[in-house]
Parts: sequence; structure tokens; C-alpha cells
Amino acid sequence: MWRGRWRTAGGALVRVILVWAVSTLTMLALAGILPDFRLQSDDGDSLTRIALTAVWGAGAFGLLSALVWPLLVRALLLVPALLLGLLVFFLNGSLLLMALDLIPDGRGEVAPETAVVVAAVMSAVASATSTALAVRDDEAYRRRLYRLADRRRRRQLRTGAPGAGESPPGLVFLQLDGVGYEVLRRAAGSEAMPTVGDWLERSHRVMSWRTDWSSQTGASQLGILHGSNFDVPAFRWYEKDTGEIVVCNRPTSAAELQRRAIERTGDGGLLSLDGASRGNLFSGGADQLALVLSVSARRGRANRSRAGYFAYFSDPANAVRTALSFVAEVGREIGQSVRARIRHEVPRVGRGGLYPMIRAFATVVERDVVVAAVIGDMLAGRACVYADLVAYDEVAHHSGPHGRDTDRVLARLDRSLALIARVAEHAPRAYRIVLLSDHGQSPGETFLGRYGLTLKDLVRAGCGLPVSRRAGGTRSGAEARAAVRAALNRPVEESEEADPTGGSDPVVLASGNLGLVSFPDLPGRADRAWIERTHPALLATLANHPGVGFLLVDGEVLGPGGAVARLDEPGAAERLLADFGPGAADAVRRTDSFPHVADIMVNSAFDPADGTVHAFEEQIGSHGGLGGEQGHPFLMWPTELSDPGTGLVGAEAVHEVLRRWLREADGPQVPLVAPSTAAAPQDHRPKPEVSGTLPSVEVSVQDETR
Repeated sequence: MWRGRWRTAGGALVRVILVWAVSTLTMLALAGILPDFRLQSDDGDSLTRIALTAVWGAGAFGLLSALVWPLLVRALLLVPALLLGLLVFFLNGSLLLMALDLIPDGRGEVAPETAVVVAAVMSAVASATSTALAVRDDEAYRRRLYRLADRRRRRQLRTGAPGAGESPPGLVFLQLDGVGYEVLRRAAGSEAMPTVGDWLERSHRVMSWRTDWSSQTGASQLGILHGSNFDVPAFRWYEKDTGEIVVCNRPTSAAELQRRAIERTGDGGLLSLDGASRGNLFSGGADQLALVLSVSARRGRANRSRAGYFAYFSDPANAVRTALSFVAEVGREIGQSVRARIRHEVPRVGRGGLYPMIRAFATVVERDVVVAAVIGDMLAGRACVYADLVAYDEVAHHSGPHGRDTDRVLARLDRSLALIARVAEHAPRAYRIVLLSDHGQSPGETFLGRYGLTLKDLVRAGCGLPVSRRAGGTRSGAEARAAVRAALNRPVEESEEADPTGGSDPVVLASGNLGLVSFPDLPGRADRAWIERTHPALLATLANHPGVGFLLVDGEVLGPGGAVARLDEPGAAERLLADFGPGAADAVRRTDSFPHVADIMVNSAFDPADGTVHAFEEQIGSHGGLGGEQGHPFLMWPTELSDPGTGLVGAEAVHEVLRRWLREADGPQVPLVAPSTAAAPQDHRPKPEVSGTLPSVEVSVQDETR
């Protein structure tokens, strides 16, 4: 036993010495290259003296980074996340200046602006060296993970905390935002996602499920995490009773939607019992939160949504590595955008302005922080974790869901999955990893790009209102944009939403290829007779436009050429919506029952031959309505779990499957004598499928927002 400990300590000491030596050589090289950085006295020193000075400086810098850096990050935890990322370089430079001041006889001197560069290079080199050593000494890496897990278990045993001793398997739910079923199958069968392909061959199964009409993260994730997405007709919609626009990726709206779901179901959420929510729009009832939008609007100590930043950036090597990757991703996006313009690729949307930084945040910063948080959750032995990785969704909106740009993003996500799987082997409990997505993405030229006007312009023309001669695009509502604003502590408010009504003019909103038209002056929902009497040309203008697939107006579906189908007439809507796939009519019927459904719901045209739609936002890969791959996400589960059944429809059905899997991990399951003996749920959620097992008693834990 003691021999093993001495061997472990000796190995750690050797790695420290090697990293110190590499840092010393890096400092010597930089001192020889940079004119404002020296490691000798004014009178000059021998090479030996200069080398000793470098050894001293590198050691002092490493020691200060290990001791002072975590305290600095904790003190700056309330600083907006992106600002903290920029401060990384300056704080690192300050530590280097302090380290050089500790060198005897004042032999270390560097200009402040040069100190930033020297510190960044040294941190990056030290991090790369440490990582290389850890990779080469795989047993040392394994022992470290085991030691962390054992420390957690011993602490639980001493305190008698829940989870002490033998624990049942935990579940990690990883949401690959926007990755459709067909995209995943193609990537798993190619070189893009070898880890996923290996899982499907050895240990996992995958199936497609069908979203609701509102095929977007707000509706899907609310249903998955909280068991109800009732009255979520789109990504954004106008509520006449409050005169406000609800936007799923606005923190205040997300908090209200979560509150409504909890009130409707009477349950805190999927993650109420020892759960963690990472990078999501909603908490799911979890106590451990990081980058959760529904709590990001809180102020003070109650806001724990950005705690994941401290856990990640407390390591200066992490901070520097992520910052450098961020810069590289910005350059990659600019290069890809320029290449697309040079090649005259179509369809194409604008990718300038702040978009390169928004993309880099989604594909680098948020990914790194969320993955690190999930790893921490597994080493802590938490029962269930739900994390959202938004990288693919953000890139697909602007580059399209298929192509080299998105394949590279999928490859990097696959490497993150492989890392999580490796760490799971060393966790204090066994973990079953479930992959799923909230929706897919349908390609196609934007409505504006194809027809030269926006949906708002078309509605105003149908109402006889003036239309601007210069058509302006509708801003994208991708989730990453809101995450960046939340990280900057800036409200997610769009200029056109500050005064949504604009007097008596209709409110026109876009959610991917789903449009919503509301008449703010009319209380309640407008019927078809009122619309035709007040705006005689509007419905015909919309229904007969080649870019529009169908309309929903007060229980009736209107199609091109005067086609009409009442939803309460059996088979009528099914025939009219046949091109949109099976279940389209049922999805429209459900939305028609929502209290806050718009006066006119507009779904864009859909071409079944190539699966394209026309987004009403500036997105060439879109989701939000009916048509194509956007409505067919995936669910991928390990074979140890029970089969989810066939024909999963709606996010609420997925919630029931995930909840069943959590119950299965509680202990031995007793087969039912007959399915009819299963007790019916006592809440407002749809009844779950009978799985043939009797779940253990579930402990209700109140969500922290109630």
C-alpha cells in the first residue's frame, strides 16, 4: 500500500518537474525573442545565471497560478462570463509580473503588454505538456480519477449523505441540439462521429421520435424536462391578455414557462432528485445548475446558473486553452463565410457582425464549460444529469444542416462524448449515457431570399397597409445568441419586441418556418369571419402565396386554391396536410387548443421531394414548424434500459420514457401481472406507456423556483 502511494507521489513529482522544465525553456526562448522581456541584470549575466533566473521565474509563475488563480476567479464570479474570458489574459499577465518581482536582485523585467503574451504562451505550453504527460501515463490519469471518486465516497460515508455506499446506476442525458435522426445516422456511419457509431454497434440503439408542431428547443425541452409543453405554440408568440411577447430564449420568459409547466403537472421536473441541469433553457427541477437560462435573470446569490464558469475557469490552463480555441473558431467561421461567398454557394445568409463570436461561444466556450460540468457531476456521483450541447444547431442555422462545416462540429461533439464516456469509467457509480435531440433541421432558402419580402411585408400587403420598399431580414432566434447575452448580463430583448403592437397594426412573428399573426386590438381569438370582414384580402393573399404551405385559423386549415378543412371533420385535415407527413393534422389540432395560439398560424411551403422549407427568419437550416427533418429528432439509449416503444409523439412522451428509465435505476423491478393493473397517473400529463415493470415509489422534490 505504502509502496503504491510512494510510486504515485513520485510520478506526480516527476510530472511537476517536467512541466517546470518545459516552462523554463519556454521562458528562456521568449526572453530571447521579445525585446521587452529580459531575465538578466543591467550588467549582464552568465548563461548559468540566466537559466537559474528562468527556473526561479517559471516556478514562481506556476506556484502563483496554482494558489492565486482560483481565488481571483472566485472573486470575479459575478463578472459576465465573456468579460471574464477577456480578463484571463490580463490576469495571467499580472501573475507573471508578480512572479518576476519575486526574482532576487531584480533580474526579471517585462513590459506589461508583453507580460500578457508571455503568460498566455507559458500557460498554453504548460497545459499542453501536462496533457501530453497524462495521456502517456494513462494509469496515473486513471488513479487520479479513482482518487477523486473515492474521496467523494468517503465523505458521503462519514456524513451519511444520500448516495453513500453502493449506488444504483446513474443516468446522463446528453442533448445534441438540432441533430436530426437522419443526420445522426449518416454521421455515425461515416468518420464524423466514430464514438456514436461504435456505441450503436456495441451497446446502444436509436430511434426517431416526432415533435409537436412547434419543433424548437423551447417547446421540446420544456416537455422533456418538465413533462408539459402545453400552450407553447411557437418559439415566440404574442399574448393578448398581458400585451407581451413571450420568447423561449428570454430568461424572464423561460422562467415563466417553467413556472406554468410546474403548476400544470404538480411536479418539479425530471431532475428533482439529485439531478444537475447544464446548459439548458430550463432547470428540470435540478438543484445543481450551470448556464440554465430560466434562472439567469436572477440577481445576487440565488443565481447559480453561472457557477459552472468558476468550476471551469478556476484552472488557468482551461481558461487560456478555451480563449485560444475561441479565437481560432472565430477565424474558422470567417474563413468558411468568405469561402462560401467566393464560391457563390446558395442558399446563403449573412454571417457577419457579431455572429463569428456568437458561433465561437456556442461551439467552444459553452461546449467546454458544459462538458466540464458533466464530468464534475459524474465524479460527484449525482443520480441524473441533463446537458444541452448547442454547437451543431447554431452552425446549421447559418451554414445549412448538411455539409463540411456541420460535419466538423459533429466531429468535435463526438470527441466530447468520448471524453465523457472515458470519465464515466472512473465515476463512483456506473453511468448509462443516453443521447437525444430536441428537433432536427430542415434546409432551404429563406422566405426573404426566395421571394424578396418578409412574412411581415406579406401580411401588411394583405391588410392594405404600407410596405417598406427595402425588405429587411428577420433576426435569427437561435439559442446561442440568448446564451451570449445572458453571459454578458444583458437582457434578451429585440428592438421590434420593445413595442410589439405598434398601434393597431397586426403583430407578425417568426419562429423558423412557422409564422404567427395576431391582432392586438381584438380581445380573444379572431375567427375567420371577423378576419375576412376586417381584412378581406389577407387570408387569400397568405394561403395562395407559393411560399406558404397552409394556415390555421380558428379550427380551420386553409390551403392553396381555396382548400379548407375543419379540424373537427374526420379525415379532412389529414388529406389537406398529407404532404407534411403522418401526424401533422394531430399536431395542428393540439396547437389549436392552446389558449395563446395566434389568430393566424402560418406554416411555410414544404417540398417532399428534397425536404426543403422556407424559413421566415434568416436561416438556411431552420426548425419551428412542420416539414422535413426538423420534426424528426432522435433518441439513443443503452440496451440495459427498457425499450421506449414505437411511435413516440411529442416531447411529453419522451419525458415519460426518461422518467421510467430513472425509476428503473432505483432497484429491482417487479413484472406486472397484467398491464391493466398499472395505476393511472394523478396529474395532467399524458398517461405513460405501460413498460411491463412496476416502478419504485418516486420521491417528489420541490423545484427551487417555486
